[in-house]
Amino acid sequence: MADTYKVPGQTRIGHVHLKVSDIKRALEFYCDLLGFELMTTYGEDAAFISAGGYHHHIGLNTWYSKNGPHPAADATGLFHTAILYPTRKDLAVIYNRLRKAGYQLTGTADHGVSEALYLNDPDGNGVELYRDRPREEWPRKPDGSLYMYTRPLDIQDLLTELDK
Repeated sequence: MADTYKVPGQTRIGHVHLKVSDIKRALEFYCDLLGFELMTTYGEDAAFISAGGYHHHIGLNTWYSKNGPHPAADATGLFHTAILYPTRKDLAVIYNRLRKAGYQLTGTADHGVSEALYLNDPDGNGVELYRDRPREEWPRKPDGSLYMYTRPLDIQDLLTELDK
């Protein structure tokens, strides 16, 4: 493609909007368990939640999916919603919260540039909870490009953040 337009570096993903089968159940997961704040509802079929009072980071709706089945694992669609925590300690806190609630993770990973916890919401939508390492710590290849990988996350080391 001849056009060399680049998205501005300050561009951010503003929010994600998920189809869910049950608003109440989705709010129990995203608000009661993960700690998002309910900002507003749109009738009984949609809710908008956020971190820190933003209008919404996540929209939840049942417009086309009320009482619907989980998405098929082998179908196209959203792989996961990634929720970026500001610090490693914040990631440790949410891990500990999930553990105490008995909520099952689908995986954990150290990607070099980040550390991540993976789980599914009650509708089978993938969720990644992660924290970025500082840019100066990102692993690089000899040519300067990023060297990302998937290695086991040291959960015990992560939990030491709770004592700091």
